[in-house]
Amino acid sequence: MNTEAFKRKLTAILSADVEGYSRLMGEDEDATIRTLTAYRELMSTLIRKHRGRVVDSPGDNLLAEFLSVVDAVRCAVEIQEELRVRNAELPENRRMVFRIGINLGDVVQEEERIYGDGINIAARVEGLAEGGGICISGAVYDSIKNKLSLSYESLGEHTVKNIKEPVRVYRMRIGPEAAAPVVREGKARARRWQKAALGAVAVLVLAAGAWAIWHFYFRPAPPATEVASKQVPPPESTEKRPSPPVPAEPSIAVLPFANISGDPKEDYLSDGITENIITALSKIPKILVIARNSVFTYKGKPVMVQQVSEELGVRYVLEGSVQKSGDRLRITAQLIDAKTGNHLWSERYDRELKDLFALQDDITKNAITALQVKLTAGQTASALAKGTKNLEAYLKVMKGVHHFLRFDKDDNEIARQLCEEAIALDPNYANAYVILAWTYWQKAGAGWAKTPAKSYEKAVELAKKAISLDEQKARPYMVLANVYAKTRQLEKAAAAQKKALSLDPGSASVNAMSGLYLYNSGQFKEAITLFKKAIRIDPKPPRWYLSSLGWAYFLTGQNEKAIAAFEEFLNREPKNAFAHCGLGCAYTAIGEPQKAFEMFEKASSLNPDSKVWFICDFATARFLMGHTEEAAASLREVLSRHPDNANAYRGLAMVLNYEGKYEEALPMAKKAVSLRPAPETYYYYYQWLGSTHLMIGENEEAIAALKKSIGVSPECIYGNIWLTAAYSLAGRMEEARAQAGEVLRINPEITLDDIAKNG
Repeated sequence: MNTEAFKRKLTAILSADVEGYSRLMGEDEDATIRTLTAYRELMSTLIRKHRGRVVDSPGDNLLAEFLSVVDAVRCAVEIQEELRVRNAELPENRRMVFRIGINLGDVVQEEERIYGDGINIAARVEGLAEGGGICISGAVYDSIKNKLSLSYESLGEHTVKNIKEPVRVYRMRIGPEAAAPVVREGKARARRWQKAALGAVAVLVLAAGAWAIWHFYFRPAPPATEVASKQVPPPESTEKRPSPPVPAEPSIAVLPFANISGDPKEDYLSDGITENIITALSKIPKILVIARNSVFTYKGKPVMVQQVSEELGVRYVLEGSVQKSGDRLRITAQLIDAKTGNHLWSERYDRELKDLFALQDDITKNAITALQVKLTAGQTASALAKGTKNLEAYLKVMKGVHHFLRFDKDDNEIARQLCEEAIALDPNYANAYVILAWTYWQKAGAGWAKTPAKSYEKAVELAKKAISLDEQKARPYMVLANVYAKTRQLEKAAAAQKKALSLDPGSASVNAMSGLYLYNSGQFKEAITLFKKAIRIDPKPPRWYLSSLGWAYFLTGQNEKAIAAFEEFLNREPKNAFAHCGLGCAYTAIGEPQKAFEMFEKASSLNPDSKVWFICDFATARFLMGHTEEAAASLREVLSRHPDNANAYRGLAMVLNYEGKYEEALPMAKKAVSLRPAPETYYYYYQWLGSTHLMIGENEEAIAALKKSIGVSPECIYGNIWLTAAYSLAGRMEEARAQAGEVLRINPEITLDDIAKNG
């Protein structure tokens, strides 16, 4: 879009959407539509009353602009007050609450439409609001803080997608809390920190250190009937993930182009064309592009674009077909607005196979133009670069990717051979080196290599070669990040991961692999953010996204969320042993030992070779069920057959601690560490060694061991809780307070009950 021909202006933007819209539609579609229509009419009336205008209202979203930021804020407050009154007349499960975000920013106007970063920021600010609440940007706050008698709370700075500088965000206090004093910028953080510090000292230092650990955990085991009588609300079903909302910025799903050549062997060609259009579009910062994995779930299925739009949370759908006959290609493509059903653009091509690159470029360019996204010449070139002019080499790499994504030993070997053949045809083809590097990484990580170290070295060599040919590619840096993480070259891994994410922030796989790197580095909180971002880009993600997210939730004490992630994983892959193990750990953490035991049994039946690895988890569940002797006996039986099993020694130390036999437990914990001495891989062994030292009053030894544990896994909340207690019992109160603050940073919502269950 050439903005020179359009009008620029500074305007106040109001963005609103419905919290829980997918749930409402799923439960009663007709009632939801009626309520939405009535509420939207009310909102439109109030917007006009405050001298604003509705710009767009796709799905459950509403976008409006105002000449005055004061009018925009007053309108938002009145909207929420009116909706609160109307919702009070509805059953609780049918209430429709809106989140509202307001920004003051520069926009470009084309007839009745507006575009620009100002809208993007408003939508992101809206996403931070609670249902029935209002959030405003710093620009809005600065404009109204001395003009309106309202209350605000600073939420600090937030990084907004495609905006270079962080955005200050404030939550408006409306309704019953509006009488609270205005919180000025700077004071909010101080007050929240004071509250967090006091809470941490009182709850974590005193309660966790003195009561939860000494009294709750190491008292005699409760009778099985007492445990069984506890009622914990079951987690919500995850059989159907709520559909993501359609964002304010352009969003698109590229459906797999249909292969109508009559030969299934030509699928690689239509798949490759689809993937390359997705890749090109995802390079554009102003477009949300759904990842390959999600759109390929529709391959070969007749679907309506409206269904795709709702399930993936996008406004636009690109679809097409490919027919290959000899060296001729016939390609059709059409871009559809799912909201209206209108065709924004369609084209039919009849070209020679050698024109494939030009065809892909043309389709991508037309899609971008139809979406009216402004591009600089540099962005366009970057988005459409392919890296080779050798068609045969390109087709071999596309076939290679097709095999690599099957995650099978034989297919991985085929992918390797195809990439090597492509390199022989074009030694300067960067993409070929990238995929070849991934095949070596997969070979080592999956245990298919006789000498994994050599495979990792080869992956690094190939990734560096790809970078030397095209330093703007993100994926070779992700190869480096993951290899360096596996080989414990952590500084190099961090640098490579950050570089990859800076080059391709809109890629689901780059975000997920970055999350995996952070997870393996013990930085679980940031890993969760990246896994969630990857899943938003790829709403039907690869299963490992969900598994990794589940473990990250578990290790930060967010056990209900962990259960939801593991259950969603198992809905899709019910025979995965390690997902059952993760679910068992989470059930243990929330006090459901019977369910936990069932999950561990299921895991061991699915993977009998792994039963010995689950033995510590079995023992935990047995103890909490009141079967202390049985738990200890099972561990000793494992040790009689596997005298060097570190996990069994760790489990025995845990059970002996539970029984109050601390002096007997300490040699077991030390033996576990001696058998698995590398803390970078087995941080939890040091965690139990530290806790055992703590139980017999060796506080300084406990602190040393626990610091080793969290030095490698800094955001494992359980190690942080133990270290807080150790500092407290050692009389090092300043350090205890600081450590307690770290616990709350990792999980601000943690409670004494959580600590009592998980400490």
